[in-house]
Amino acid sequence: MDRRVFIEAGWLGACGFFLPSVGRAESCCGFGGLEEQEILGRVEGVVSSGPFSSDWDSLKCYRVPAWYEDSKFGIFIHWGVYSVPAFMSEWYPREMYFRTNPCFWRHALKYGPQSKFGYKDFIPMFKAEKFDPDSWADLFKRAGARYVVPVAEHHDGFQMYDSKLSEWCAAKMGPRRDLIGELAFAVRKAGMVFGLSSHRAEHWWFFEGGRRFRSDVRDGKWDSLYGPAQPEKKSRPDKAFMDNWLARCVELCDKYQPQLFWFDWWIEQPEFEPYRQKFAAYYYNRGAEWNKGVALNYKNQAFPDGAAVLDLERSALGEIRPLLWQTDTSVSYISWGYIQNDKFKKPAKLIKELVDIVSKNGVLLLNVGPQPDGEIPEQAQSTLLEIGKWLAVNGEAIYGTRPWKVFGEGPTSLGRNTKYGAGEILAPELTARDVRFTRKGDTLYAMVMGWPEEGRVEIKSLGKNAGLLDFEIASVRLLGAGAKIKFESRDDALIVTLPDEKSSQPALALAISGPSR
Repeated sequence: MDRRVFIEAGWLGACGFFLPSVGRAESCCGFGGLEEQEILGRVEGVVSSGPFSSDWDSLKCYRVPAWYEDSKFGIFIHWGVYSVPAFMSEWYPREMYFRTNPCFWRHALKYGPQSKFGYKDFIPMFKAEKFDPDSWADLFKRAGARYVVPVAEHHDGFQMYDSKLSEWCAAKMGPRRDLIGELAFAVRKAGMVFGLSSHRAEHWWFFEGGRRFRSDVRDGKWDSLYGPAQPEKKSRPDKAFMDNWLARCVELCDKYQPQLFWFDWWIEQPEFEPYRQKFAAYYYNRGAEWNKGVALNYKNQAFPDGAAVLDLERSALGEIRPLLWQTDTSVSYISWGYIQNDKFKKPAKLIKELVDIVSKNGVLLLNVGPQPDGEIPEQAQSTLLEIGKWLAVNGEAIYGTRPWKVFGEGPTSLGRNTKYGAGEILAPELTARDVRFTRKGDTLYAMVMGWPEEGRVEIKSLGKNAGLLDFEIASVRLLGAGAKIKFESRDDALIVTLPDEKSSQPALALAISGPSR
């Protein structure tokens, strides 16, 4: 940072860094500056150059890239300043400003009143001193992930990258490193696809609670971080905010060339519609320029079917969806970001959910929350490695597959109404009586969700009278076992006799083939 900025801004003793000065061309929230205008000036040219224009008819001509359809499994990363207090969730920066929330009182007791120690004062404590992007990439690769999606900016407005649009970013404060850029390089070097996410839209109202009492949010000096801090229910995002949102998205797009761009839910607001259209056209056109397949994720009804890829948060579909879709969930039950004493899911549960999702034409984006120093918690690491071990044996039935005529059979349903969220601990788990199907070429895969007590599998969907098979079964292999296994193709079911040596794998994958051609 230029020394003149230090002199003009002055010293903030409470948080130990200089307050960035606001340029003359910028608003109090840092919007409308010359850098923003320069970025927005590029948008129209890229959109007008095609092949996509900024309207739904054009955007619905989008096609999902093959890498995404084939990948099936990716890693999501929620990491930011909120990992420093490590309490309740990554929404701590919002909830610490609401008197009715436990975060408010815990913050005041531990750090002091919000007028003296606000969220901004955590930034110098976020140092990422142990962050090793190559180590992260190696872990994700061993987990079997094919793509990686870190949060570039969460609702708190702190950018994890080197931004020209704000001083409130990791390259200029806290770690003083371009964390997104370093990770992008490591992920690509490891042979995985790099994506990123933006939660900037939600920043419009994220700090609204701090306006209601004497806090640092009400001090205009910090509006370039906390602003606009408008009421979520009683205000609508204005043009200045949405222009800034678009500029930040374009900056991320051009700087890091992500092949996946993930959005949270609030972009579905009507005011965002022309901006959604414009950014989608810009991003898809950039992807064509880069000669890379790119994809946008959205929630709810933010995009029409076919214009981007639907994402479901901590939930699942009950049937096969013709269009590719994605579930995002976390290795832990409580928080997306790192918190102390989180509750972690068993690897077996996540593996079964992955199989269920893939059988319905979905992909799984599984989140981890690193600690503020940049280390990934041991429980999260061990979970990822267990998933990787399973995929090393059974990946043939997952990667590059497509759904079959039916997704599966069995008594357990993980339907769209299965809201994981707070009730995720109570969500049903697939059992050895549940089977899920995928296909690849001439091979059909039947994945059994556990080892049946009787040592044999009965699959009714593959009985001759079911009318679903379009070939005569000639061989059945148990992935990881090597040799072919005994089977009986009956009118009512396919009966498969498993090897004598029982497997402890949470899901068994049977490769079913017809006569050799």
